[in-house]
Amino acid sequence: MAEEKRGTVYLEGKLIGYVKSGKALAEEIRKNRRAGILSGEINVLYIKRLNEVHINADRGRARKPYIIVEGGKSRLTPELIERLKTKEVDFNYLIRHGVIEYLDADEEENAYAALNENEITNKTTHLEIDPASMLGLTMNISVFPEYNSIGRHPVTSNFLKQSQGLYSVNFNRRYDPRSFILYYPQMPIVNSLAYRALNMKMHPTGQNLIVATSTYYGYNMKDAIILNKAAVDRGLGRSVFYRSYTDEERRYPGSQQDHFRIPSPTTDGYLGEHAYAKLSEDGIVEGEMDLKEADVIVGKVSPPRFLEEQTGFGVGEEKNRDNSVTVRGGEEGVVDSVMLSETTGATRIAKIRTRSIKIPEVGDKFASRHGQKGVIALIVDQNDMPFTKDGIVPDLLLNPHSLPSRMTFGHMLETLGAKAGSLKATQFDGTPFGTHGKDCVDKYGKILEEYGFDKFGNETMYDGRTGRKFDAQVFTGVIYYQRLWHMVSLKLQVRSRGPVQILTRQPTEGRPRRGGLKFGEMERDALVGHGASLLLKERMLDQSDKAEIWVCNDCGDVGYYDYIKNTPVCQTCGGKSLEMVEISYAFKLLLDEVKSLHILPRIKMKSE
Repeated sequence: MAEEKRGTVYLEGKLIGYVKSGKALAEEIRKNRRAGILSGEINVLYIKRLNEVHINADRGRARKPYIIVEGGKSRLTPELIERLKTKEVDFNYLIRHGVIEYLDADEEENAYAALNENEITNKTTHLEIDPASMLGLTMNISVFPEYNSIGRHPVTSNFLKQSQGLYSVNFNRRYDPRSFILYYPQMPIVNSLAYRALNMKMHPTGQNLIVATSTYYGYNMKDAIILNKAAVDRGLGRSVFYRSYTDEERRYPGSQQDHFRIPSPTTDGYLGEHAYAKLSEDGIVEGEMDLKEADVIVGKVSPPRFLEEQTGFGVGEEKNRDNSVTVRGGEEGVVDSVMLSETTGATRIAKIRTRSIKIPEVGDKFASRHGQKGVIALIVDQNDMPFTKDGIVPDLLLNPHSLPSRMTFGHMLETLGAKAGSLKATQFDGTPFGTHGKDCVDKYGKILEEYGFDKFGNETMYDGRTGRKFDAQVFTGVIYYQRLWHMVSLKLQVRSRGPVQILTRQPTEGRPRRGGLKFGEMERDALVGHGASLLLKERMLDQSDKAEIWVCNDCGDVGYYDYIKNTPVCQTCGGKSLEMVEISYAFKLLLDEVKSLHILPRIKMKSE
């Protein structure tokens, strides 16, 4: 029998030596770590196929705690649990005494973990502290995620981060660049252990809405949602948007400095008397002043960019330039607060916070905690909304097709649970992999039946427009919905003519710069496919960077127009026969770049 291959040992990816048995070394390291001889920060991986040992002790590894299992028994005994409850020992005690250990992604390859004590076998090496610990913070705040398709989990997580709520209790003392505060945030009726343990009710992210799973004359096709106008008027989803502006009196070389003040009419870039009308004497806007787009909120005068600027008489004169702060394009609001302070460099700094009320409108985005997103398609008067036999009018209508296709059964469970909770005036637990288990539908159903409702949440509804009874019963309940910060009022963009880039002469990009929308290759393909050649020319030339250039008929190079001689001239061949051609300015740039490579491109003219 051939001699067994030596084991290779790597420390943080570097080869440090060889051992006879890699398995024995890995077991020895684990044994010493659990005994407290080695640091608990060390992790070890044994790869049987290659007889390799990888030891990791570097920073930045994601690690997760597990209960150690030995001989088919958990090391976390009932006695230890009792001592934990009486606070005689703590979590760190369990780590130091080899009851719990942290595993990184590598060492998890050698582990065989059980979800609970009932599943422990002789091969089991570790036990999960709680099955929910496999999920992150955002998913633990969600409820019933194990009943949803796994593809919804990252979506749910993203929506929680985008939700409007109460991100900080001292929001009125902060000057964050942008923030959203929900007017009437609520705590969810169905919540989780992590939600309660982290006291997340201090930072709510949504509201409990009455939701009917129904279509409405085709308006809520796909993901669109319908809102009740009366609910919106009462404050559903209403929020305030804060935007902060900051400016500073900077110092420049040559003992020059910016100054907060109303610029004089002789200042370069003076915006006109009306622009500075809302400033007080010190050049800073007053509180509670109404603002519109392009209004000046901090008047600032800066020294010239160059130390001395020549006047027409050849005498050096210092001319200041206007460097004021204006309200961003497309935004308006009210001055909420003004703060004057000093930086560490002893220069004055001004911070202005503006606020604007954001009432839900068509196009604003809402989402449940199960990745069921949707934009408002219609806000309907309460008298036109469907209603139940008890006269309850839903706040929101959700298209029923969005549930089975996405397999978000957790959404339906929460609707049922929150309906039962609102009737019984209690909260319910929806912790991931929690003890609510398989009997939660029966539990909620019994409560609903106690109050005279259908056990599965279905209700008889009537059409608000016609008064007719719906043929089918409608699944109706209460569910926690979040208003996301994707709002029409912050995205609305329009442009006819406006600023262009200096280099390419194409329209600027982005809403704050009053830019146009990109017309890309795929949009071009659509117009080519339709054969709409004139529309294509208009979008890509006339509305973009059309330039008129002179082209020489003799040599094909670009010429110019000599206004003194009143004739076009070709610099290359000195020819006088030139034609004016309409081209894209970007093409003229390309010709210039090709010339810089010592290649002379020639444009051949066809006779008309």
